[in-house]
Amino acid sequence: MAAAPAATSPWIIRFHPVPEPRVRLVCFPHAGGSASYYFPVSRVLSSAAEVLVLQYPGRQDRRDTPFIDNITELADAVTAELRGGQDVPTALFGHSMGATLAFEVARRLERLGEKPLALFASGRRAPAEVKDEGLHKSSDAELIDHVARLSGTGMEVLRDPDIVRMVLPVLRSDYRAAETYRYQPGEKLTCPVYALTGDNDPQVSTDEADAWTHYTDGPFEKKVFDGGHFFFTTGPEKPLAYVAERLTALTSGTA
Repeated sequence: MAAAPAATSPWIIRFHPVPEPRVRLVCFPHAGGSASYYFPVSRVLSSAAEVLVLQYPGRQDRRDTPFIDNITELADAVTAELRGGQDVPTALFGHSMGATLAFEVARRLERLGEKPLALFASGRRAPAEVKDEGLHKSSDAELIDHVARLSGTGMEVLRDPDIVRMVLPVLRSDYRAAETYRYQPGEKLTCPVYALTGDNDPQVSTDEADAWTHYTDGPFEKKVFDGGHFFFTTGPEKPLAYVAERLTALTSGTA
């Protein structure tokens, strides 16, 4: 796959640039998330890959850019940013909503003849496993309470009115995108798919994670780690080691 997004793209952040990368990993944030969530990931993996992190519209340095509350539109926009350029093997990694978005981007890239090295789908049920809890239509208090319980974020932090005022529009837009997404049947991916999940994730059952195997004609593997929905935050060492090992194996032809 050829993918070398311009350094000036508002969509792409390189926290730890690599002059001559052997492999790239494009990271897709979760609903309500921003590029900074992946700073520790980029730091740890910088010896194994150049990490590019997506910055969705409406947050941090793009807070004045209108939200995109539709997975299809987001996927089209991200695909336009990633296609073309320097020929470097590039894998996609998405967590939660980001996994769904990464899957849709992988589909588009394969149609363009730019096959990703792999898709890492973290903390997300398979695309056709619909679960609309209506959270994007819920009250502010209900949405904040859900996020706090899911992420383990202290409620005292989310009771700060300035923080709530800043994060609520982002959360509601992203939850609308995630909850209104509907998988459209089509050709399977040909790249490997790795499903990563926490053993105590209330959002993803074992069967829902296993179902990712039906979306690729390439290799599939599911890996279960200790933790809940944000197992990458609470215990990052093993998941990051796993991703680094898979990337090394894929680029060396031993996967």
